[in-house]
Amino acid sequence: MDAEAVRIDNRIIIFSAVLLLLVGAAAPVDGESSKHGHAQHASSLSFSKFVTGLEMPTHITHAGDGSGRLFITEQCGRIRIAQNGSLRPAPFLDIRHRVKCGGERGLLSTAFPAGYAQKRYFYVNYTDRNGDTVIARYKLSFDPNVADPASEEILLKIDQPFSNHNGGLLLFGPDGYLYIGMGDGGAAGDPFNNSQKPETLLGKMLRIDVESGARPYAIPPDNPFVKTAGYRAEIWATGLRNPWRYAFDFFTGDLYIADVGQNKYEEINFQPASSKGGENYGWSIMEGMHCFKSKRCDRRGMTMPVAEYDHSQGCSVTGGLVYRGRKAPSLKGAYIYGDYCSGRIWALRRSKDAWENGVIAETGFAISTFGEDETGEIYVADHRAGEVYLLEFR
Repeated sequence: MDAEAVRIDNRIIIFSAVLLLLVGAAAPVDGESSKHGHAQHASSLSFSKFVTGLEMPTHITHAGDGSGRLFITEQCGRIRIAQNGSLRPAPFLDIRHRVKCGGERGLLSTAFPAGYAQKRYFYVNYTDRNGDTVIARYKLSFDPNVADPASEEILLKIDQPFSNHNGGLLLFGPDGYLYIGMGDGGAAGDPFNNSQKPETLLGKMLRIDVESGARPYAIPPDNPFVKTAGYRAEIWATGLRNPWRYAFDFFTGDLYIADVGQNKYEEINFQPASSKGGENYGWSIMEGMHCFKSKRCDRRGMTMPVAEYDHSQGCSVTGGLVYRGRKAPSLKGAYIYGDYCSGRIWALRRSKDAWENGVIAETGFAISTFGEDETGEIYVADHRAGEVYLLEFR
């Protein structure tokens, strides 16, 4: 979600589309046409309204506790619980008095650790009243549907030089470590070169250990720059502009990072499960697969995106999820993502040594986030309308 994005007003409540999942609808990363010849698997995709009455939803997740609840983060500082298709009247957490809300600032995500039902605590990412990023831990109250707002334990604060490009997602990886997506600090064109600077946490993917008991956190010993002079040890990857949303495929361990672009291109980066970290995704030398500041640039040591789209297709990528649900077998293993401005939704998947990327829906939603329930079914939030939809396949 990027405040620089131009918004559109038309919104489609229910949309039905034909999914062309096994046919390459866009060029793969090497610029050659995808190899066709596969059978087309058609399914009917629709969007079933799940809950309404939200205020600028920014994140959807579950606690992995078997309760069937969805936790929906609202930008200005509340977490709401959706259960049995309706919102509980009382918020799970209300920290509006702590949160700077507006533009790209606010309460941006929630993460639940493994064993949450026994641990009874969780983590949030928000921008405080000064506009700086805060990573904090909160505890439950005696009521499992209400957290204690007075229990805040701040683990990490990161100064933000501008109001935009805050990143915002917290996500536990398959390794049990907490990943934190940080934008480059804002303005345009990364004026301080934060994404390429090793001494700052801005413009990076971070990886920290918050579950070992160390306070405020520990550094995983296999982080790529632990022994590299001049680098912050928390850094897992560099060269990111604003990784608003990213996702692990928990079946394979692969990581997909959607990075919001600047002038022309939105991109999807891919980190295989075998990676030891340390990738440089190119910003602000590169925007997508293209040199950003000049016609020629040195790409050595950089990891290029596996997919991109230009601003005729949208202008602010919203990363999604790898589908592992049961209702749409033909989608299984596809990375589903969208665009905040155009409301388009794509399916991306690897086919042998190429990537196939195709539009599967034209929704008109202001797509701020995707989420999944405990069964792996996918939901999408319309930020402007304050609604969450379940992706259904008929």
